Amino acid sequence: MGDPVVSANAAPAAKLAAGNSISPLPPGVRYPAAGPLPMTRLSLLVDLASLLSREVDLDALLGAACTRMADALRADRATIWLVDAERGDLATRVAVLPEVPSLRLALGKGVAGWVAEHGEAVRLDDVSRDERFDHGADEATGYVTRSMLAVPIRDVGDGPVRGVVQVLNRRGGCFDEEDQRYLEALAIQFGRALSMTTLRADDESGIGVVMRGPFNRIVGRSPAMDVVYERIGLAARADAAVLLRGETGTGKSLLARAVHVNSRRQAGPFVTVDCTTLPRQLVESELFGHERGAFTGAERRVKGRVEIAEGGTLFLDEIGDLPLEMQGKLLRFLQEREFNRVGGRETLTANVRVVCATHRNLEAEVKAGRFRQDLYYRIKVVEIEVPPLRDRGPDEVETLARHFADLYARRYDAPRPRFADEALSILRGHRWPGNVRELEHWVESAVVLSRDGVLRGDHVVQVPPGSPGSPAGPVAGAGAGVPPGGVVLPANLTLEEANRRYMQATVDACDGNRTEAARRLGVGRNTITRKLGPG
Repeated sequence: MGDPVVSANAAPAAKLAAGNSISPLPPGVRYPAAGPLPMTRLSLLVDLASLLSREVDLDALLGAACTRMADALRADRATIWLVDAERGDLATRVAVLPEVPSLRLALGKGVAGWVAEHGEAVRLDDVSRDERFDHGADEATGYVTRSMLAVPIRDVGDGPVRGVVQVLNRRGGCFDEEDQRYLEALAIQFGRALSMTTLRADDESGIGVVMRGPFNRIVGRSPAMDVVYERIGLAARADAAVLLRGETGTGKSLLARAVHVNSRRQAGPFVTVDCTTLPRQLVESELFGHERGAFTGAERRVKGRVEIAEGGTLFLDEIGDLPLEMQGKLLRFLQEREFNRVGGRETLTANVRVVCATHRNLEAEVKAGRFRQDLYYRIKVVEIEVPPLRDRGPDEVETLARHFADLYARRYDAPRPRFADEALSILRGHRWPGNVRELEHWVESAVVLSRDGVLRGDHVVQVPPGSPGSPAGPVAGAGAGVPPGGVVLPANLTLEEANRRYMQATVDACDGNRTEAARRLGVGRNTITRKLGPG
């Protein structure tokens, strides 16, 4: 799991907002009949569901959960230990003690290690009287533990242990049976919630969890992605404009959301504007809104995306495609936070953080006169370069493929997916010109096409051999609907021209069906139109 990503008694840097439902408690486990803080306890169980769909920093999320658990049980401190499936021990991070950023504990050692190994709860009124208690953590942190309650974390009632949640030193007395029942119920719900995040088990039958990345829903642990994660964390602290750069399909929109949900604006809206799909004549109205009667068909006042994003984040995807005539008005808003609706005279303001993304070479666009230089400098205060999938390594390709296979197997209620060796060889050898989006689409297709859960070579990567992005050798399943021999490209082409020719060859192979070509390439149909023109 690498550096452990678990927080203990941390400040709630990531807000846990209620709103989604969670599954009922397993048979034999009930909510406490009474307790000192019943509403706090119940709300915490409900709040756990909110983490499932957000790209939050997992450290901050677990830290917030620890804080809420300590409050609910009137404990002085709460700690979540997770079993590291890769190293075979327990790991936790103690965020309130910066001199001890992390702790590790062998299975079977200490109370938490014993609970993880045996899968049974332990409640101690005086830890000094129990030989299982290990003083190492107290010695490392300077903390003095007197009483303790520790229970195993599972994602099903009698399933493998994923970790241990423990609370220490109950205020006003010792932990009782009702506290234990509540924490056991909470631990099961917490385990189920973790199973829906990127911090989950690789093998449902095996003990522990695997860390796939520091942000929920964003998979990747390569050195190239570590740089991205560091910049996202730094960018989230401030309101400065952010520019995400990278090829189409690298996940820029997901990373933009990570900037938002880990910032102080996380409770505000996240509003996306795809600059490639805006009709040129409606761009200004879409961004800034319009007054009634501003143009034919404007029968009422309409707010633009800028107003809708008030208090939150405005994400301008593919900013390089914004028409030149609109760039000046966007620049004015970025500089002064002021704008006018179309047809309106009133000057309005909006408190909005702007994040942009592009696959274009903006420096070349500026030089060609298609992008304003002053706007270019305004949007790139914090610049984050998102690496293409081919630069993240074959191990990361396989990790992502397994992640998507599990995701779509659950979504389509399909058998638990298993990759055949041939399929893994193809996936690891492919160059992925469509990046993560291309990989996700192909894995989704493989899950749907597999009848028994085995993802085979003929389910994945159907591209012409020898074309850009294909493995060096023949590919199983290749050639369906494409010309024999694939695409032959001269060696002196620019990357832009090579991509254009490859895209055209794919469209030709699909008998002119651009929707099918877009699916095979892992891009949007608008991308083909932009590259090849109307068809």
